Amino acid sequence: MEHQVFVPVPAQDVRAVLRDPARVARCVPGLQQDADTASGPLAGRLKVRVGGHTVTYRGALALTERDPDHFAAQGEGAEVRGSGAVTLALVLRLVPHDGGTLLEFSGGATADGRAAAFDPAATATAAGRLLDRFAANLAGAAGTAGEAAAGTGQDGAGPAGAVPPVPPAPSAPSVFDAEVPPPSLDPFLEGEFADFAAFAEPEEEETPGAGPAGPGRPPAEAAHARRTMIGRSAEEVDHAPPRGRYAPVPAPSASDGGNGLRWIAPAAALALASAVVVGRALRRRR
Repeated sequence: MEHQVFVPVPAQDVRAVLRDPARVARCVPGLQQDADTASGPLAGRLKVRVGGHTVTYRGALALTERDPDHFAAQGEGAEVRGSGAVTLALVLRLVPHDGGTLLEFSGGATADGRAAAFDPAATATAAGRLLDRFAANLAGAAGTAGEAAAGTGQDGAGPAGAVPPVPPAPSAPSVFDAEVPPPSLDPFLEGEFADFAAFAEPEEEETPGAGPAGPGRPPAEAAHARRTMIGRSAEEVDHAPPRGRYAPVPAPSASDGGNGLRWIAPAAALALASAVVVGRALRRRR
């Protein structure tokens, strides 16, 4: 098999990528690398689609440099679901061309199992499509590396390959350095709670072992008054019903309707008896 692909990237950039197996592994389309790094970066699973069939192989690939423009690849793999195997021998040459590099692939492969029953034309088409995608990924990796190297080699930016110094990040103000305002219900603040000092009474004796009371510290009566006026504890708030305008309106009880109906019957009987008495009195006068 022979195949050629043109990439608009200089040959030295393509060569730099091919010398790095980890970057080459990222260029292989559909390659799932093994978690075990001992087998190398070019080892794992590769799914190949030929015509209407899909086969997954598990194996490894070795890429060696014979000269600056000549690379050789040797690989083998086995079917994940099946007993078939495939062996690959591929040669890659880098030919400088106007505005880029011409990649010339040549080589062959031997296979048994499911791959042996594939149509040769469909197999050649699938191999060409795989090499085209590999060349496109290789050009993208080489172009990105070339742009990064060119950016670091500009005037005033230092020599090519040098890492520019990273300026120190400005220190952000910490939330722990912010001033914490005093609580609005602090009894020691001046203002609306300063009247609690009126509850204070001169102490005759000082409790043994207790330190002297600080200036402006309210006595126990003031603390009780503050608790009564300002609010209640969390447990009381959770279990006590709301008061004031937020208190729920009690639903009318059934006893209220019964009390009204209880007086309607006697009143109606009294009115009927009065009408009968008045009617008889009028008949006697006539």
